[in-house]
Amino acid sequence: MKNPTPYLKMRVLGAIDMAQGDSIVARIKQVSQMTFSDEEGQQRQFTWRTIQTWYSRYKKHGVTVMDNKPRSDAGKTRKIHPELILDAVQKALPKLHGKTPSLAAIYRLCLEEGWLTRSQIAPNTFRRIVKQYELLHPEDQCHNKHRLAFANDMWQGDTLFGPYLKINGKAFQSRLIAFIDDASRLCTHGQFFLSENVDALIITLKAAFYKRGVPRSLYVDNGSIYTSKEIIQICSRLGSLLHHTPIRDGAAKGKVERFFRTVRDQFLVRDLDLRSLESLNQQFTHWVEEHYNAQKHSTLQMAPLDRFALDRSQIQFLPPNDVNDELFFVEEDRHVRRDNTFSFKGTRYEAPRHLPDRTVQIRFQRKAPSSRVIVYYQGHRMGEANPLNPLANDRKPLS
Repeated sequence: MKNPTPYLKMRVLGAIDMAQGDSIVARIKQVSQMTFSDEEGQQRQFTWRTIQTWYSRYKKHGVTVMDNKPRSDAGKTRKIHPELILDAVQKALPKLHGKTPSLAAIYRLCLEEGWLTRSQIAPNTFRRIVKQYELLHPEDQCHNKHRLAFANDMWQGDTLFGPYLKINGKAFQSRLIAFIDDASRLCTHGQFFLSENVDALIITLKAAFYKRGVPRSLYVDNGSIYTSKEIIQICSRLGSLLHHTPIRDGAAKGKVERFFRTVRDQFLVRDLDLRSLESLNQQFTHWVEEHYNAQKHSTLQMAPLDRFALDRSQIQFLPPNDVNDELFFVEEDRHVRRDNTFSFKGTRYEAPRHLPDRTVQIRFQRKAPSSRVIVYYQGHRMGEANPLNPLANDRKPLS
């Protein structure tokens, strides 16, 4: 039997919170008695020691270590992207005089100026990456033409504290949630909110995916919203790998941090209309699309939007589909009873298909969970469930 996927592991860990027991060990042992359906509909059960190992890894490292598959990044940088190293090298070269500088001198200068940190990349790794990607060679002399990432290969995301807004006489500090494409520095989407929560993150991700396509991976920190069950589910459905930065290593997200500095220096210093959140977001969207994304970037020597467009053929956009919104719904398991009904939020629902004695997955909106309840079984969409009509179900059907 194949290894459980990270998504299945997270569903098992999610059951710990609802299990009975006075201690975490007792709740884990309770979960070990349960069965879970994998993506192929097979019933799986795991020992309590296995679940305890997953739980310990998750608490220590987050979802990044939940996948047991062989590393696909063997021989590559794992803490820092080659483009960040290239950016640091290009900043260092004008400051070093004389003949061709040594790699050791470039590395020392990058550390002294704060462009790189020792925890991000060791000296030997720095030398290897510079040589492997030919970072000291002019572009027209490079044999490794694919030394830089494609657009949508990885997005970096984070949250920035924004200006205060006065709403109904009270002051609220806004939060900006934004995502930056690592290769092109394009701001795929950014939006201000009154609070930093999972709902705000889902709105931002949804807008970014619709506008710019689905990235191969997301690189975020270990904040509660970025490790939430909902984000893990969304990334799993769309095939986007979710990576988290090492604990207390903010420099790992250098691109998005640099973007936030540009936001502070060029956007927040303006005479902004702060009478409403909608007005602030309109001004920010105009600045991003008309100024930041459209102006030449000092490192790229071209506009982020133009650099992003170079890889348009590589970008995977969401196909036109009436049920795309369901990709961003929350998902939970429910057991269908023999009368083909299940319970959700204190209400009985009829399954849209004949699924008695089966465990199905239901998807619903976080903000309005009872507005639409969609049933999936073994990865297939069964349809929308409706609240049970007791009058129509109080007697056996006529034969």
